Amino acid sequence: MKERQMNDDQHLLASRRDVLRWGSAGLAAYSFGVQADPNWPSKPVTMVVPFPAGGGTDAFARPFSAQFAKQSGKTLVIDNRGGAGGNLGAGIAAKAAPDGYTLFMGAVHHSIAPAMYPKLEYDLERDFVPLALMAVVPQVLVVNPKKVPGDFKAFMAQLRSNPGRLNFGSAGGGTSHHLAGELFKLQTKTFITHIPYRGAGPALQDLIAGNVDMMFDGLGSSAQHIKGGRIKALMVSGNKRNGAFPDVPCAAELGLPDYTVTTWYGLWAPKGIPAEVQARAIEEVRKASMAEDIKVAWAQNGAEFPNITGPQFGTFVSNEIKRWAAVVKASGAKLD
Repeated sequence: MKERQMNDDQHLLASRRDVLRWGSAGLAAYSFGVQADPNWPSKPVTMVVPFPAGGGTDAFARPFSAQFAKQSGKTLVIDNRGGAGGNLGAGIAAKAAPDGYTLFMGAVHHSIAPAMYPKLEYDLERDFVPLALMAVVPQVLVVNPKKVPGDFKAFMAQLRSNPGRLNFGSAGGGTSHHLAGELFKLQTKTFITHIPYRGAGPALQDLIAGNVDMMFDGLGSSAQHIKGGRIKALMVSGNKRNGAFPDVPCAAELGLPDYTVTTWYGLWAPKGIPAEVQARAIEEVRKASMAEDIKVAWAQNGAEFPNITGPQFGTFVSNEIKRWAAVVKASGAKLD
């Protein structure tokens, strides 16, 4: 009887070990491997855009969404999730199922965030797989022409004679708009008050309305407003003029040879995406980059569509994280 009880106990322990072993294996399979959809995309894909509608990311996300649908036959749904300088949407995208049906279109802001925010709910390099660098545009200094002189020299005279009285809007603390302003202040030895918003769209609307004086913006979101005369461009960053706005002087011409700030936008997928689906997604980006509609949209916004994908894009992002960490340290930039 006693021997029988011992055998029953051993069977029970073995069964429990089997349950635990198979349970752990199942969890590992769920956590680290997702079965690839051989027909991806076979249903609509969601692209998380971590800023409100109307900002610079939207200027490239929406034409790409339309082209993706045209060439793949499946809808690419844009999900705008603004907040925390783009970090709220990034955190949401990082937790999505890694099956290729949720993509993330982030920006240069996300390479700045690690140096600005003490704690993030995501790690850009750990939690995402880099797919492609989608667009690179120069930063542009834009002003409300009713409040600020439309000439750079006169603008600088006003700025120096009224330290702290002029302000600049940004897409949020720790975004490229914010850091571009801090770098400008550092290089010109001036002081401008920073006013953060929940995205470039709301900041631009307040600039147009005259509630803020200026903005350091990516050319993509400002382009249509510059052309419409609602805001005035005083300078593009870098050492050459932009083809879309040949009348706007570059920073080097104006005595700022080291002011080389660009805004870039990239596409990622949550970590764990099957390699086959990753390759298909990159191929869709490459197809889109050759489409005439995309070429026209990018040119109108003064942007380039670089042929940088996969690990090469990952290396680019790593270098940007290091670069912006150095700018944050040198400028002493802090969250408002």
